[in-house]
Amino acid sequence: MIVSLNVFFWLVGIVLFVIGGIIVSDRSHPKRFLAGGFWIVCGVIFLAGDRLPADVVGVLVILMAIVAGIGGVTRAKPQMRPEEARRASAIRLGNKLFMPALTIPLVTVIGTLLAPKLVFGGVALIDPKNATLASFGIGCVIALIFACALTRDSVGQSVKEARRLVDALSWAVVLPQLLGMLGLVFADAGMGKAVAHLITAYVNLDYRLVAVAVYCVGMALFTVIMGNGFAAFPVMTGGVALPVLIGVFHGNPAPIAAIGMFSGYCGTLLTPMAANYNIVPAALLELPDKYGVIRAQVPTAIALLTVNIVLLNAFM
Repeated sequence: MIVSLNVFFWLVGIVLFVIGGIIVSDRSHPKRFLAGGFWIVCGVIFLAGDRLPADVVGVLVILMAIVAGIGGVTRAKPQMRPEEARRASAIRLGNKLFMPALTIPLVTVIGTLLAPKLVFGGVALIDPKNATLASFGIGCVIALIFACALTRDSVGQSVKEARRLVDALSWAVVLPQLLGMLGLVFADAGMGKAVAHLITAYVNLDYRLVAVAVYCVGMALFTVIMGNGFAAFPVMTGGVALPVLIGVFHGNPAPIAAIGMFSGYCGTLLTPMAANYNIVPAALLELPDKYGVIRAQVPTAIALLTVNIVLLNAFM
């Protein structure tokens, strides 16, 4: 049996469905039906999106956008374990608390490297086309089991904590997916060609370093605008990387793609559009400056972007 991405889509759908049900049943929630319905609809998309007609999925996504737009996905104050119990558990576990989180990247790397060898009877155990993502999903499941064993708590408590975090993050949880799809829409609309035409009309790309800088900075800027590197990637790769870096300078696609995405992540550090990374943490930590996280990340983003330009020019 192949461990494919669909298995994890179904798991996420079940979790979202349960979270939506918990919110709907929470009478203290100010907008429990709208907020709970939002997550139930999202769960339905994960569970059956590939089996539903595309138009139906589109209507469900629009419905979610309307609910979020009218402020229906509001934050509540779910019940938490007593402060004394949480503090005592933290003191007892100490740095062991980090072990479940570290399990995820460890299992992801191991699964990715071993995926080609995990074949029995001619059937791959891990989907070879999505080995990294499938291994990441396996890592999350193992980390959950490890965390429950380590804390001596139940899966039910983990679902309650998931509800608390999803409730706090609100609609920003689904923003990366929607922005990623926006990048595909832009690519299909020919935005990459339009970007290539504008850049070649005003910038001399005959010099490799200039072309590399345009690609990396463009990835960062488009990520700032769109809030997601996955949305910027098809636009800048189709507009600059493929026709210029690969087509003209015969660059290696592997480092171009990897460092290009890393340059996009530099833009993620600089934009409030990446709400779940930059705005929500400020709200959760109750920082006086809601843009404080972004301000602190500016030097890192600029330094990394500069290093990326140098690396890509050297290794492409």
